[in-house]
Amino acid sequence: MDWKIELIFVPVTDVDRSKAFYVDQVGFHADYDEQPGGGIRFVQLTPPGSACSIAFGTGLTDMVPGTQNSIQVVVGDADDARARLVANGVDASEVDVQSWGRFVTFADPDGNTWTLQQLPDYGAAAAAEDAPAEAAG
Repeated sequence: MDWKIELIFVPVTDVDRSKAFYVDQVGFHADYDEQPGGGIRFVQLTPPGSACSIAFGTGLTDMVPGTQNSIQVVVGDADDARARLVANGVDASEVDVQSWGRFVTFADPDGNTWTLQQLPDYGAAAAAEDAPAEAAG
C-alpha cells in the first residue's frame, strides 16, 4: 500500500497576500481558491513538478502563522532556484554547500520558512570512488 503526502497546511495571516507571494514570487501554480461557506476559504497551490501541494486560508488550521518551518523541497539546481526567487523579490539565502546537498532558505511574509535542497550527484561520487580502485587494479 502506498502512502502519499499530497497536502501540507501553511498557516498565514493574510490569504490574498500569501497567495500573491507563492504564485507571483515563488512560482507555485494556483489550483483552487474556494469559499464553501461557514467562514472557510480554501486555497491550494502546487510547486512546479510536485505531487504535493500546500493549502492555506481561513477556518482551516489552528497552527499559528509563521510556525511552519519544516518544509523541504528538492530542486534540480539550487543556484537557479535562488536566482529565480531573488529576481522575483524573495529574500533567499546564499547557497549553503554541504556534503549532503546544496541548500537555499527563504521565508514567506508570515515567517514560515522553506528549505530548497539540490541533492548531490551520488552517481558521480560513486564513480569517482570506484575510479582509483579500477586504475590500481
